[in-house]
Formats: sequence, C-alpha cells, structure tokens
Amino acid sequence: HGICFISGAAGVLVGHPFDTVKVRLQVQNVEKPLYRGTFHCFQSIIKQESAFGLYKGIGSPMMGLTFINALVFGVQGNTLRALGKDTPLNQFLAGSAAGAIQCVICCPMELAKTRMQLQGTGEYKLKTKNYKNSLDCLIKIYQKEGLRGINRGMVSTFIRETPSFGFYFLTYDCMTRYLGCEAEDSYVIPKLLFSGGMSGIVSWLSTYPMDVIKSRLQADGVGGVTQYKGILDCVRKSYHEEGWRVFTRGLTSTLLRAFPVNAATFATVTVFLMYMKSEDNLPECEPGPVIHQPSSL
Repeated sequence: HGICFISGAAGVLVGHPFDTVKVRLQVQNVEKPLYRGTFHCFQSIIKQESAFGLYKGIGSPMMGLTFINALVFGVQGNTLRALGKDTPLNQFLAGSAAGAIQCVICCPMELAKTRMQLQGTGEYKLKTKNYKNSLDCLIKIYQKEGLRGINRGMVSTFIRETPSFGFYFLTYDCMTRYLGCEAEDSYVIPKLLFSGGMSGIVSWLSTYPMDVIKSRLQADGVGGVTQYKGILDCVRKSYHEEGWRVFTRGLTSTLLRAFPVNAATFATVTVFLMYMKSEDNLPECEPGPVIHQPSSL
C-alpha cells in the first residue's frame, strides 16, 4: 500500500491545480463569467488568490486516497477472479464494479473538495471562511443537511464512475497487451507511460458530461441559492442556458492533467509490481493502475 499511496499522492499534488481550474470553469455563471478559458483561469487564480489558491480542497483527495486505492484494487481483483477469465469484457466489468463501489467514499470526498475549491473565489485573503478544511466542511454539511447532504451528487457520481473505471481498466489492459509490455523489454517504461496516459484520457472522455453535471449539483446551494432539483433538471437548465458546449466545460484542463498524472501513476505501480514479481515476493499480484483521485483520474 505504501507505493500506492506515494504514487497516488504524487498524482494528487501534480493534478490538483488542474482539477481546481476544471471545477471553477464547470460551475461559473455564464452571464457573468470570471474566466475566459483554462489558461486565463490559472492566471487569475494565481494573481487573485496566490499559487495556494490552486491547491484549495487538496486535503480531501489526500484523505480518501488510501481507502479508495484499497477498495478499487480489492474489488477489481476479486471481481476479475470471480469472473474466471481475463478477457477485455471482464476487465471492463471488474473495473466498473470497482468504480461503482468506491462512490461511497468518492462522493462525499469530492463534495468537500468542490466546496473548498469554490471558497473565496477571487479573494486573496478570505473575508468569510465557511470551512476551515475538508473535514470541517463535511462535518458542517452533515450538521446542516444530514447524510443526504454529504451524499449530494451520489447518483451522478455513480453514473460517471461506473463506466469510467470500466474503460480505464479496459484501455490499460488492451494497450499493454497491444504494445507487449514485458518486464525484460527495454522500452517497457515508455510503453507503460503511454498506456497509463491513454487510459486516463479515455476514461475521462467516456463520461465527461456527467462530471460537469456532478460538479454543478455539488456546488449548488453554495451561495444559499439552490438552482437544480436533480440530474435531469440540471441537464435541461444547463443545456437551455449554454447549449451543448456546457458539457465540455473544463475539458482542456482535465485532459492536460489526465495524461501525465495517469502515465506516471500507472508506470510507478506496474514497475514496482514487476520488480516484486521478479524478486518472487509477490507471486499473485497483477500490475494495475493506482487511482489517485477518483475520476480525477
């Protein structure tokens, strides 16, 4: 678990600023937009809120990292074994099962992350600080709205994560087979990096519009005003106000992050497992990805 945590933590540190930009772009008001695009958003946050502004809400993915890794690997490995044959379809099904089950941790974690990322938008020094940190955020939401409050966006998270993780594991499996990633291959590292990066991109593209809806539902009510009654209402209103482009909001930032972060994470874990196998310390372990930020893949 140590190597999973280290590579996962590195992934969060590298990827979190891109995630903050993604969330800000996804939920900004179309009539009074603060940001013109990905790079303008980066510049504005650094200028208005300092570089630390990009790391708002990072405590949440860091807290959930170990639990999510353990859950995802455990469920994916056991499901694959239960299905019997290691086929592409079974890889997809095992990944989907892992994605579905980790929503229990992922949804509250992302709610806290989103609320923290939106706190003090455009302020260098926070005038009103609703939440001290991610844990404080979840406690306050629970006190005010109960279990339903901390599970806000659960259905949209489930709809996003289930196929997304399926495509994630499937793509990695297909890419490594196609490229022939063998431990003795002198080009194994670049091949693993490429396979991991592509897996991240495919998994994001497969369900990105639902991520926009999830962010909007989790950010809803931040200023005391609730706009959406549910998923369909959010889809309808968002499309009505902004057209189909609303479902690609923040995609540039997401893809810029997805390739390098997943490439590095996949390669680190797989090489470590290959090394352990060669030392005969880990006879039964299948190399696979580490999920550093649940679908902040």
